Amino acid sequence: MAKDLTHFIGGTHVKGTSGRFLDVTNPNTGEVTARTPLASAAELRAAVEVAAKAFPDWAATNPQRRARVMFEFKRLLEANMNELAELLSSEHGKVIADSKGDVQRGLEVIEFACGIPHLMKGEFTEGAGPGIDMYSMRQPLGVCAGITPFNFPAMIPMWMFGVSIACGNTFIVKPSEKDPSVPIRLAELFMEAGAPAGVLNVVNGDKEAVDAILADPTIQAVSFVGSSDIAQYVYATGTAHGKRVQAMGGAKNHAIIMPDADMDQVVNDLIGAGYGSAGERCMAISVAVPVGEETADRLVEKLVPRVQALKVGISSAADSDYGPLVTKAHMDKVSSYIEMGVKEGAKLLVDGRGFKLQGYENGFFLGGSLFDGVTPDMQSYKDEIFGPVLQVVRAKSFGEAADLPTRHQYGNGVAIYTRDGDAARTFASNVQVGMVGINVPIPVPLAYHTFGGWKRSAFGDTNQHGTEGVKFWTHIKTVTSRWPTGGVKEASSFVIPTMK
Repeated sequence: MAKDLTHFIGGTHVKGTSGRFLDVTNPNTGEVTARTPLASAAELRAAVEVAAKAFPDWAATNPQRRARVMFEFKRLLEANMNELAELLSSEHGKVIADSKGDVQRGLEVIEFACGIPHLMKGEFTEGAGPGIDMYSMRQPLGVCAGITPFNFPAMIPMWMFGVSIACGNTFIVKPSEKDPSVPIRLAELFMEAGAPAGVLNVVNGDKEAVDAILADPTIQAVSFVGSSDIAQYVYATGTAHGKRVQAMGGAKNHAIIMPDADMDQVVNDLIGAGYGSAGERCMAISVAVPVGEETADRLVEKLVPRVQALKVGISSAADSDYGPLVTKAHMDKVSSYIEMGVKEGAKLLVDGRGFKLQGYENGFFLGGSLFDGVTPDMQSYKDEIFGPVLQVVRAKSFGEAADLPTRHQYGNGVAIYTRDGDAARTFASNVQVGMVGINVPIPVPLAYHTFGGWKRSAFGDTNQHGTEGVKFWTHIKTVTSRWPTGGVKEASSFVIPTMK
C-alpha cells in the first residue's frame, strides 16, 4: 500500500492536513509507491512562521559557526551518497550513476558555502573624510524560499538553500510533487549536521503552495527552476509582491560542429549530453548543428548506430545508459513531440517510441530518437522537448550555425566543437547564450562560478550559486561613521565633497 509522505517543518515530520494528495510513482514499474501531501496556503503560512521564529538567532550566529554546519552536512552527504542516489532513482528514474552526480553537484555548492565567512566580508575605507570611516556589510534577508523541479531533486535544492542558509537566512523548499523524498531526506541530514529547528523546512505542494509563497509578506526572496512559462509567472507575481526573485526557465541547447571537429569526440559527447538522464536536463544538448553537408553526413553516419545501440534499462541496472522518464504523462508528451517532428517533415532516422523493457512493460521508457533535416521554422525545434530526442539542423556556414542559438527563444547553454581557436573565441564572445562550452558538451559552471541563462531561460538579474548567489541572498548595507579626534572643542559640520 502506498505510504503517505509528510512535510518537514521545524525539525519534525508533519502530516498534511489539506486532504489533497498526488501519487508518486516508480517510473521503472509504473507502480504508485507513495502519496505527496499538497499543502494549503494555511499550511505554508505555518511553515513561514516557524522559519521566521528561527531567523533572528540563526542570523546572529557568527559565519564560521554556520560554516561548521555546512562542513558537517557535506560529510553526511558523502556518507549517505548511496542511500540518497537509490532514493532519487526510485522516484525520478535516473540511473544510479546519474543520481550520484545529482547529489555530487549539490554537494559542491555546499562546499562553496563552507567558505561563507570570506564571502560575507564587506568593504572598508578609512579616512573618507575628517574623522570619517565608511564600510559596507552583507546581511541576510530573512525567510527565503525555493521552488524546485523534478529533474534534479538533490542538486537544485542545495543550489538554493546551501548558499541562502549559509548567509544567515532561514529557508522553505517547495520541491516537485513528483519526487519529493530526497529533499525531505536532505532536511533530515541538515538537522543532523547541527542546524537549529526551523532553519530548513520542506513543504510539499502544487500551485496553491506556490502562489502562497509568492504572496506571503514574510518571505523576502524566491528562487525557482522549471519551465519558462511558469518561470515568467513566478517572476512577475513574486516581484509584484515586492520580493527578490530569480526564475530559471527552459532550454534548447545547440552544439555547433565545425568541419575540423574531432567527430569521434563529438559523437561520444552528443550521446552522453543528448540522451543521458533520458534527456530530462535543462543543459542537455538537444540540437546538433553540423556546418556543411559533408560534416553533416559524417555526423549522422556515426550517430545512427550509436543511438540504436543505447541501452535503456531500469535505473538500478549498472549497464543502463539511461532509465525511464519521470511519469507516464511526460513520456506521452515527449512521444507527441516525436510525432510532431514527423508531421513537420523532419527525417526520423531512429524512432524510440514503442520501446518496451521485458519485465517492466508498465514502466515509462522511451528509446533514443534521432531526427535529421530539422529546420528552424518547425515547432518541434522551437520548443523544449525534454526527452531522449536529438535533432540535427544542417547549416551551410559558420555564420548560419552561430545564428541559430542566438535567434532562439531560449539562451541557456551552447557548445562549439572545433580546433580553430579564432572561430571558438569569436563564437563564445558573440553568441547570445548564458553558458558556453568549447569542445565541452554541457557547460555547467562549477559551484564557485554561477549558473544562469539568457532570454526566456532566465528571469531576474542574478544567477544561481557562486558569488552571484551570495549577492542574491543578502542585502548590502553601507555605514558612514564619524568619530572626531580629541582636542575638538566645538563641533563642526562636514559634508562629503561629492554631495556638495
